[in-house]
Amino acid sequence: MNTRIAAVVLSLLAVLLLSSADARAEGSTGRRPDQQEPYKPRVGQPGKDVVWVPTPPELVEKMLDLAQVTKDDFVIDLGSGDGRNIIAAARRGARGLGVEFNAEMVALSRRLADEQGVSDRATFVQGDMYEADISKATVMAIYLLPENLEKLLPRFQALPPGTRIVSNTFGFQEWDPDARATVDGGACANWCEALLWIVPARAAGEWAMDEGALRLTQLHQVLYGALRAGGQDVPLSNARMRGYDIAFTAGDRTYTGRLSGNAIEGTTESPAGTRPWRATRVKAPAREAGTRAPRPGASGRHHGQHRHLARRRARPHHSTVIEPQPRPRHQVHHRT
Repeated sequence: MNTRIAAVVLSLLAVLLLSSADARAEGSTGRRPDQQEPYKPRVGQPGKDVVWVPTPPELVEKMLDLAQVTKDDFVIDLGSGDGRNIIAAARRGARGLGVEFNAEMVALSRRLADEQGVSDRATFVQGDMYEADISKATVMAIYLLPENLEKLLPRFQALPPGTRIVSNTFGFQEWDPDARATVDGGACANWCEALLWIVPARAAGEWAMDEGALRLTQLHQVLYGALRAGGQDVPLSNARMRGYDIAFTAGDRTYTGRLSGNAIEGTTESPAGTRPWRATRVKAPAREAGTRAPRPGASGRHHGQHRHLARRRARPHHSTVIEPQPRPRHQVHHRT
């Protein structure tokens, strides 16, 4: 009998000791011992195509500023990581979609969006960034290496003119940014440049004007050509597209206008004054704008310009860069 009582007492003491230990563990961590810790991504962790390194918050805001994101925008991020680009855009009132291959990252993004009260505007899905539907984007907010960007380039070119593409640090081989901005200091010590591209309308072709004939070729947003008037060709300078907007100079006259289908309307200024102008496209180009046709004076200077990236340990992604070779802060790093 005494042996049975002693066994019962010992069993009760063991239960009490275990309960006390569980209570201490729950009290110190806020969780029961059998509860799993919330998922925490590791900087540099590998992914399907890339590895994850987060974009500093200061640069996220700078990127959205450069793209002039408002409540009217639909922002898409490919390889969205922990969702910070889309969540930051949603805080500005925009709607957004993050596409991420890692299911745990998708769950984390949804949790963080809910914690910040923007889950109604910030959506995250698991998927392949190369297969995602980006047709509804008014802004692409991304952080990818040039090899990823080049693969996505045809899809970016197919977006409606005026769509903004903003990236951290890295760009395209032959598509120069329309604007750039840098964050200095704070948590953003390296690779903290925001680059902006605006998808251009296609203006290449032959155009009839009151002044004569306008011939345009196009590589992305840059235009080349001449205005033939009075039997002479006047070369164009400073000729560019910015979405649907066109601007160029021919001789002492500057032209600005807006393209709509096969028509351009705008104003032209010269020392003699300002007047309206109009052009009608009479012949479309054999090659569509944005393709890699050689441009006048091209010397192949873009080839090999990304060789400094060859010595990296892994293939990065969205909020991602893995140990690119350092450069002096004063050096101009031509990436496009």
